[in-house]
Parts: sequence; C-alpha cells; structure tokens
Amino acid sequence: MKDYIGTWRITEMDQWDMDYIDMESPGRIVIDKNGQGKIHFGAVDVEIDCRLESHGGGARLGFSFEGNDECDPVSGRGWALIDGEEMAGHIFFHLGDDSEFKAKRQNKKPLRSAE
Repeated sequence: MKDYIGTWRITEMDQWDMDYIDMESPGRIVIDKNGQGKIHFGAVDVEIDCRLESHGGGARLGFSFEGNDECDPVSGRGWALIDGEEMAGHIFFHLGDDSEFKAKRQNKKPLRSAE
C-alpha cells in the first residue's frame, strides 16, 4: 500500500477532457497510510476505501467510493496500478459511466487540499 500513498494529479481520462477534470480545482487522487482518501475531478467529489488485491501474479490497488457528483449521490469502484511516479487505472460509477484514467505523483504525502 505504501507505494500508493500520496497525492496524484489526474492527467487524463478517456471519458472527460481536462477542462472538465479541472473544472472546480485540479483533478486529483489522495491516498493516506490507512488506505483511505479522496478523488476529485469535475463536479465529482468522493471518499475512497482502498485495498491491495491480487492481479496477474502481482498486486494492484482496488477501491470503492462514495460521494457526490453535482450534489447527486454516487458510488462505485475502481482499480489502479503504478509504474514509478505514474498511475493508471479505471473508475466505475454504479449504474453509470466508467473511465480509464492516468495520474502523476505530486507528493508522497497526502495533501489536505483534497477537500
């Protein structure tokens, strides 16, 4: 889990452009040492609960989330893999959209600005 801890800047999503991703503030993923955190992009602001899960002979980060999209409740799941200072993954909204994403590490410690 320790490799995933920190603040990650969302740099790409296949369903939304950067204007939407950064609509309110820079799109980001924040993960703390307890495996909890936040994802924020566009009007989406969710809390995440992370676990390492087996994948292809290795491990990846799996997460569930719950929060809001323009004041409407949303929930779902996702996963992420890291390669050095880059993260790639997929987010799935329950009964809704899904998108691949890419992010770059901004800080090895989670920043409080995920609120």
